[in-house]
Amino acid sequence: MMENGMSPTLVTYNVMLDVYGKMGRSWDKILGLLDEMRRKGLEFDEFTCRTVISACGREGLLNEANEFFVGLTSQGYVPGNVTYNALLQVFGKAGVFTEALSILKEMEDNNCPPDAVTYNELVAAYVRAGFFEEGASVIETMAQKGTMPNAVTYTTVINAYGKARKEEEALRLFNHMKATGCVPNVCTFNAVLGMLGKKSLPEEMIKLLCEMKSSGCAPNRITWNTMLAMCGDKGRHKYVNQVFREMKNCGFEPDRDTFNTLISAYGRCGSEIDAAQMYDEMIKAGFTSCVTTYNALLNALARIGDWRAAEAVMLDMRNKGFKPNETSYSLMINCHAKGGNVKGIESIEREIYGYHIFPSWILLRTLILANFKCRALDGMERAFHQLQNNGYKPDLVVFNAMLSIFARNNMYDRANDMLYMIHENGLQPDLVTYNSLMDMYTRKGECWKAEEILMAIQKSGGKPDLVSYNTVIKGFCRQGYMQEAIRILSEMTTRGFRPCIFTYNTFITGYAGLGMLSEIDEVISYMTQNNCRPNELSYTIAVDGYCKAKKYKEAMDFLSKIKEIDTSFDGQYVQRLASRTRGNLHS
Repeated sequence: MMENGMSPTLVTYNVMLDVYGKMGRSWDKILGLLDEMRRKGLEFDEFTCRTVISACGREGLLNEANEFFVGLTSQGYVPGNVTYNALLQVFGKAGVFTEALSILKEMEDNNCPPDAVTYNELVAAYVRAGFFEEGASVIETMAQKGTMPNAVTYTTVINAYGKARKEEEALRLFNHMKATGCVPNVCTFNAVLGMLGKKSLPEEMIKLLCEMKSSGCAPNRITWNTMLAMCGDKGRHKYVNQVFREMKNCGFEPDRDTFNTLISAYGRCGSEIDAAQMYDEMIKAGFTSCVTTYNALLNALARIGDWRAAEAVMLDMRNKGFKPNETSYSLMINCHAKGGNVKGIESIEREIYGYHIFPSWILLRTLILANFKCRALDGMERAFHQLQNNGYKPDLVVFNAMLSIFARNNMYDRANDMLYMIHENGLQPDLVTYNSLMDMYTRKGECWKAEEILMAIQKSGGKPDLVSYNTVIKGFCRQGYMQEAIRILSEMTTRGFRPCIFTYNTFITGYAGLGMLSEIDEVISYMTQNNCRPNELSYTIAVDGYCKAKKYKEAMDFLSKIKEIDTSFDGQYVQRLASRTRGNLHS
């Protein structure tokens, strides 16, 4: 242009800014263009401001976005809805809802009335911080102020409910949306489709696809990618292949997102080899890696806890100029937890608490649950306090994890504090909560109190699970109340629950503690008759029971019968038990 004597206009520069913004990793070039525009006396317009702020949002440059905005207003620029909405989106996507709220207030103070886009970004900010009900309430606020919620508004909240496992609320809002005359778009259908997939409801997914077609909303590439993403369960890699073929038959060739989804789906199926092969196919097809690709690989590695390989992926990601995002760090934390690498969790934790990584609701929640998997009480408490100090709202999963870890560490007052906080935050205890409470009372020796909770669940219309019954049985067995344990077992089987190895081993432990050795033989005999093979722990508890009663000869006789009971049982283990028994005899 310049060689031909033409001077770039504001539109020209805006287009260049947009190109650099979408390219990514171009902040220095954007700053260079802005300086050039100032030297030429070109005044920024709304498009300029939105483009620059949006570019910051794509790269997670929150401080840069804020500094640019403050610099504009300090020079007398009066931002409009477009600029404010762009800034709100940046902080909303980062989950910094407090900053988003301050932007909304500034808009109102400057007589810049929020529009539908503003409210949509506010909803997104709320749900990213875990405030789902507050996000849903924005829909009512919009209606009161004369701004009708659109498909984007509803979809954002529906998607948030789905992620929070509040499927009933999501479906209710979906039906309310249609009842008010707001037509769902393909994104809405995709959000509900993904939610149904997570609940493993294939029939409902098919019905929804039919509804999409009947309403004139054609499934798009994202719909197919969602189908692929939802079929990624362990042992279902053949189904992934089937959906992939159907997608191609419908004329959709895989793009980079499809490959990323396939890598992630194969990873969830437990097929890391297929995930790696799909990555190779993606590169061969001419697609380059992006943050999503790396996250898909991290997801596959997190499933198996290969944190060393995951760290190599993170290193390669940084070396190629990509900045790990919230999902990257969340997956890395989960990978360390799966691999039992507490030091790896603590390393990321220090970066988060030192604000080198933004302490979002998702990351702090992930730290709590990862430390719970590793039984790291101190790590859980640190993350829980950070969650509260940052003004985030814990969900029921977090409260249940805290209650459980306190109960396991005999910190009963702290466990009861969590129960109080569940109610205080307007949440309803679920079966996981009650199972943790029963476990707490079992550990305290208050087995009758544990049974009271079991009965309360039944009276309220709830359905105890196998864990519930096993916990109460364990409580009675620990106190030597074997008849009461048998009574609970009878109730359990009457309600259709089949005893598992844990149930039987609990009874063996109870009888061994009381020296009721013949009953141990009866339990083991009953196990084999009911197709529940005793494991090493079963025999170890039994032999220890004999030795505790100083019945060493009977213990040796019992060991000699093991191979008769189970011909496939490891003979070397039997020999080790026999050696230990002889050692007890001579000690």
